[in-house]
Amino acid sequence: MDPLLTVPEAAELLHTSERFVRRLIAERRIEFVKVGRHVRIRESALIAFVVAGTVPPLTTDNVTGRAA
Repeated sequence: MDPLLTVPEAAELLHTSERFVRRLIAERRIEFVKVGRHVRIRESALIAFVVAGTVPPLTTDNVTGRAA
């Protein structure tokens, strides 16, 4: 089973502030789990968030405008 992380743990893994993680939750930009009144984030949800936001590097073909 995927570990459930607290907001501080998720922020530490992302190297961001807790406020940023809480904003992601409030804006429903990241999947989270409610455990009673507590909020937990699956590690796989953090990985999916990072992968979804990953931008591929530019290549010389991209810079010169040639089609790949």
